[in-house]
Amino acid sequence: MTSRRLLNRLFYFTVEDEGILAEAFPKFESESFCIAYKVVGTDDVFVTTAETKEAMDRHDVPYNLLAEEEAGRVGLLHTAQSKEELGEFDEALRALVLAHRAIAACCVGINGDPEPSALVAEEPEAFSYFTAPAGHTFLWRLFEDRREAVAFVKKRSPAERKAHEWAESLPLASARELKSYH
Repeated sequence: MTSRRLLNRLFYFTVEDEGILAEAFPKFESESFCIAYKVVGTDDVFVTTAETKEAMDRHDVPYNLLAEEEAGRVGLLHTAQSKEELGEFDEALRALVLAHRAIAACCVGINGDPEPSALVAEEPEAFSYFTAPAGHTFLWRLFEDRREAVAFVKKRSPAERKAHEWAESLPLASARELKSYH
């Protein structure tokens, strides 16, 4: 059972050889969703969820824990469809956001749809994706600071009060407030 302290945590870590992860993850229990993302701009730093860290511990995967981040500090804004298909993967989504050294992400649609594809074409480095088990690949707009999120939401969804409130109430003002792991 996951301890309450770990439930809302994301973890930065390194491994001596990243091949260890590729070898170990398939051996983890089939009921566990284990994932680790390499942090953009690093050679050997990964970010993962509490569920994955616990599986790594149970299977004696050697790693060096660098830092913990409170998952609730990373904001996610779902669409109705992404919430339905990805609701149980919020921690993995938050790890993805942290891997980009961002503080929040909002779902802008499904890969292949014309509107989100045009957004991605304008600024590809500001987006990432996450594929649901149902097969849809959702596109996420990443934000490094609250002002950027507020401006994006106001421009893209001027009448959506819920989206404005989400952006304005993000727990972190900028990525500079994220934990350092060096």
